[in-house]
Amino acid sequence: MTLLAATVCLVGLLTGLTGVGGILLIPALSASAGLSVQSAMATALCSFFFVGLVAVWLQQRRQVIDWAPARPLAISAAATSLLGAVANAYAPVAMLKLVLSLLIVFAGASALFPPKPGAGLGYDPSRRAHKALMVGIGAVVGFFSGLTGAGGPVLSIPVMVALGFPPLLSIAAGQVLQVAVAACGTLGNLCYGVVDFRVVAWITVLEIAGLVVGIRLSHRVSPVRLRRLVASVCLLVGAYGCLRALLGL
Repeated sequence: MTLLAATVCLVGLLTGLTGVGGILLIPALSASAGLSVQSAMATALCSFFFVGLVAVWLQQRRQVIDWAPARPLAISAAATSLLGAVANAYAPVAMLKLVLSLLIVFAGASALFPPKPGAGLGYDPSRRAHKALMVGIGAVVGFFSGLTGAGGPVLSIPVMVALGFPPLLSIAAGQVLQVAVAACGTLGNLCYGVVDFRVVAWITVLEIAGLVVGIRLSHRVSPVRLRRLVASVCLLVGAYGCLRALLGL
């Protein structure tokens, strides 16, 4: 349990430092907390709601959240995360492990080879195409987040940056999306009783503590080295998970 607590703190710290790392909480809970795969995913997702609230509050204090793109992104993600949570209850465990492992590999690859910003797409709320784009991104990210327990930003941020959205806008919008995804995904998971609230209580405290420390340290350490470290861990964990999941299939 001590090792798990240290891992949770580290996950929060890495999330505050690099924005990547939260997705590693799920395999840690599954391996060390005695939770089933579905319960680990649901429990992690529930904790992300509270961590996301703190992150949004910190971002809002800095006035970096543009609510025009964040709103349609979060609304569509909220709806599909509920569907993803329902699908999680009926999906084969091996398939869930494979999808989660692939997302972890994607997170590692995005950290190691971050997408280059596109032409600098300026979001125009009056344009239907821009609104539709945000709704589409939110819908896809929300479903897979609800299905696997991933927080959401690990998928939405690299996609938005690759499409040309400014990195700061993408990060801030991703935090808003995380709150919506975690809230609605948790509602879906509650129907199947797979959320362990005792675990949620203590991991949330440790995650937030690590997050706050990570944010304060983010301007003092080399972000490039940290991202490479997180990327290496994600790629190793994801590749190992893919191998085990394929053997299970």
